[in-house]
Amino acid sequence: MAGRLIVFRVDVPVDPSSPEAQQWLRDELARPQYQAAKPTWFDLASKAVQDWLASLFQGPGGNAGPVLLLVVVLIVAGLIVVAFFVFGRPRVNRRSALERRSLFGDDDARSAADLRAAAERAARAGDWVVAVEEQFRAIAVSLDERTLVRVSPGTTATEFAQRAAEVALDEREALRTAARAFDDVRYLDRPGTEGAYQQLVALDQRLQRVRVPATTVTS
Repeated sequence: MAGRLIVFRVDVPVDPSSPEAQQWLRDELARPQYQAAKPTWFDLASKAVQDWLASLFQGPGGNAGPVLLLVVVLIVAGLIVVAFFVFGRPRVNRRSALERRSLFGDDDARSAADLRAAAERAARAGDWVVAVEEQFRAIAVSLDERTLVRVSPGTTATEFAQRAAEVALDEREALRTAARAFDDVRYLDRPGTEGAYQQLVALDQRLQRVRVPATTVTS
């Protein structure tokens, strides 16, 4: 019995350039599973932004390090410039209250605001000796806090007045009078007066308006 010849039909591949094949491809891509995987407009926009940011930090050789460092330096420099214009020059020599010692014979770490408040309380109570003492101390500490006049251990009221007069020339005589008023109630046991206290308050207010370069410190 003769062997049976089995013939397999092999279809010739469809020409991909034919209109029918192109239609099949369009129909296939139109199926829901393909449409669901298609990037959205948000995906495309995000990718574009990521590519743009990456291009900013790519140096000529493809290394982002130098460009990134330059950007950081420019940002820091910009912040310093803005702070300079907003807050002014930093007073690097500003002294804290804890650094002041032996203020006219006493260890005193109070701030100028604290001393003004103490002088005002004493004035309300009619204690003009304390009021004069505390108000004069407030003047000295205020100029020291602003680094206009250095108040060092052992500084006398007269010495302070002389130093302060160098940065407030118009107040030279008022500063001498203030120093004498302080010495009178502090060392000569003379009674203070409301007039002396009010003169010190007025002098303090005028000195708060004194403005000189931050590097000027009289010691």
